[in-house]
Amino acid sequence: MYNNTFGNLLRLTTFGESHGPAIGGIIDGFPSGITLDYAFIQSELDRRKPGQSKITTSRKEGDKVEFLSGIFEGQTTGCPIGFEIRNNNQHSNDYENLRNIYRPSHADYTYAKKYGVRDHTGGGRSSARETACRVVGGAMAKLALRQLGIKITAYTSQVGPLKLNKSYKEVDLEHIELEETRCPDPIIAKEMENLIFKTKGKGDTIGGIVSCVIQHCPIGLGQPLYGRLGAQLANAMMTINATKGFDYGEGFTGLEMFGSEQNDCFENRAGQIRTRTNHSGGIQGGISNGEDIYFRVAFKPVATLLMEQDTVDVDGNETTITARGRHDACVLPRAVPVVEAMAAMTLLDNYLLDKGSRM
Repeated sequence: MYNNTFGNLLRLTTFGESHGPAIGGIIDGFPSGITLDYAFIQSELDRRKPGQSKITTSRKEGDKVEFLSGIFEGQTTGCPIGFEIRNNNQHSNDYENLRNIYRPSHADYTYAKKYGVRDHTGGGRSSARETACRVVGGAMAKLALRQLGIKITAYTSQVGPLKLNKSYKEVDLEHIELEETRCPDPIIAKEMENLIFKTKGKGDTIGGIVSCVIQHCPIGLGQPLYGRLGAQLANAMMTINATKGFDYGEGFTGLEMFGSEQNDCFENRAGQIRTRTNHSGGIQGGISNGEDIYFRVAFKPVATLLMEQDTVDVDGNETTITARGRHDACVLPRAVPVVEAMAAMTLLDNYLLDKGSRM
């Protein structure tokens, strides 16, 4: 297996399986002289960790990160940063009935055919547990981006048919962490929470959309032609488990507009060239233009259902399956910090590509 590394100059390589002793990673190419904020990094992990509310999985993991290298007296040295997160609450026996059965819409069948072997306990390497490593890398990237004034904020904007029909400018982004769904509108958030809770009670799952905005991004990030910033963000988001779609700016909703409605006209604003509107989503020609970058990521319903489904065993015999264990009915609340993490690493990587290896 290869392609376990994300990034160009800033690279995150992760290791570990869902029910192994630990997961972890190596961050290579990280700039030197960045002061670590351990409390902030842990708080980012706490936003992603399981067992944080009644609408998430009941699995309890402390998700405590231990840094092993690349840090001296609280600052990054420019050397590879190694870290580890121990798995302390895995229940491998919950998956024993899946040893010889392929779960619908999981990686079981494709992994078995590609590698000739698979880890049936929690999906092994294909498990979303791996995203905890991305959150560590993203938290580190956020600490570096702070020096540039760049702010990245993601939130739940849709669960099933329930949509937040407001832009990020029309809501209080500071309210996101006050809601279990991480939707900034308290009324819609409560409706989403009830829908997820009812769905969980049925043993079913539901999907939706996470929206994200990047504010105060400098002009010039992104590399044409095949390194377009929008394409890099799309790649980053589509590596997250359960993602099914990505758009930025007006995206698919802008297909009903005329060019005269969607073009962002330039103006001189207090001596600075800016765009009057931002239908482009802060990226033009694949390069950031200094306006806010905003995008959406679509997540499918979680594939593990606590209800009976048709499937086949490893010999091709038709059978049924009922999953056991502790699973999310909706991935969106816990996916929010993962989306932010991948955006942060993508931006820092591009900044370093343009500016070199130091901030």
